[in-house]
Amino acid sequence: MKIVNKKAYFDFEVREKFEAGINLTGAEVKAIRLGHADLSGAFVKIRGNEAYLIGAKIFPYQYARPDNYDPTRTRKLLLHKKELIALKSKIEGGNLTLVPISWYTTKRLIKLEVALGKSKKKFDKKAAIKKKDLDRELERER
Repeated sequence: MKIVNKKAYFDFEVREKFEAGINLTGAEVKAIRLGHADLSGAFVKIRGNEAYLIGAKIFPYQYARPDNYDPTRTRKLLLHKKELIALKSKIEGGNLTLVPISWYTTKRLIKLEVALGKSKKKFDKKAAIKKKDLDRELERER
C-alpha cells in the first residue's frame, strides 16, 4: 500500500528524499494499511532533537474505539541523530522545507518518505500546468 502526497510535487521542488519511521497507534496502522490517510497540507517540523509530522490526517479505523481520537494529531518521526542534525543544518542554510511525500509499507512496517523541498513560485506552478496541458495535447494527436 502506498499513499502519495501529489500536492507536494506541485507546491515544492523536491531536492533530496529520506525514509523515516513513524510512531503510530495500532488503529492508525490498520487505517493506513487500508489507505484511509491523507498527507495533503502536512509538513514536518524539527523541535530540539526530534522531528514531528504535523497536519497529516489518518481517518478512524472502522472497528476501533472512537474514544478521544484525533485524526490530525502530531506524530513523532523516528530518525537517526545524524540524519536529524544534517536535515536541521540544510533547512536553516538553504531556505528549504521538510515535506512528507508518501506513506508506504515494507514487510511489516509503515514508513514515511520525507523530502527536502523548496517552495515554487506562482509563475512556476502555472508553467508546470501549461507544460502538462501541451504534453496531453501532443499525446492525443499521436
